[in-house]
Amino acid sequence: MSLQATTSQTVGPYFHIGLSWLYVSEIADPGVSGQRVEIAGRVLDADGAGVSDALIEIWQANSQGKYAHPYDPQDKPAEPGFLGYGRIPTDENGRFSFKTIKPGRVPGPDGKLQAPHLVVSVFMRGLLRRLVTRIYFPDEPANAEDFALNLVEGSRRHTLIAKKSGKSDATLEWNVVLQGDEETVFFDC
Repeated sequence: MSLQATTSQTVGPYFHIGLSWLYVSEIADPGVSGQRVEIAGRVLDADGAGVSDALIEIWQANSQGKYAHPYDPQDKPAEPGFLGYGRIPTDENGRFSFKTIKPGRVPGPDGKLQAPHLVVSVFMRGLLRRLVTRIYFPDEPANAEDFALNLVEGSRRHTLIAKKSGKSDATLEWNVVLQGDEETVFFDC
């Protein structure tokens, strides 16, 4: 008897076929409070080429630090029009873009507040499990005390912090690099 992996054991490349009705690139309606931000970037393979069939999924709190989920026990206001999640496919060059608000601080495992961040899952062909990472905001003083960011070696933290794109303060760039010297930090979850 021989045991071999089959294609049904990998993730994708089925996103463009069956999940397009689940795509959400605007996470907060115009009436939702908070600092507006657009995050754009690319998913890049080990050779620096864009990955055309990846899917980026984002989860985040609102500007008050409340998740749009019924099990969030915090006594903070939820906002109608704030989804708290998005799901964005990459284009033929590995590009993605979404619009949201800068999230507020949420409690960490020890009860201390985390820096504002977005939780990101990356799905793509060839992966047996999704990749989990975070996006942090540039020039955010709370980054220095964030428990998850402080788990990361200092020389690699920059892979988790979005960069100002130069277009405006409301536009940030953040790339997912799958392998190599600038590989994005991924967390075991």
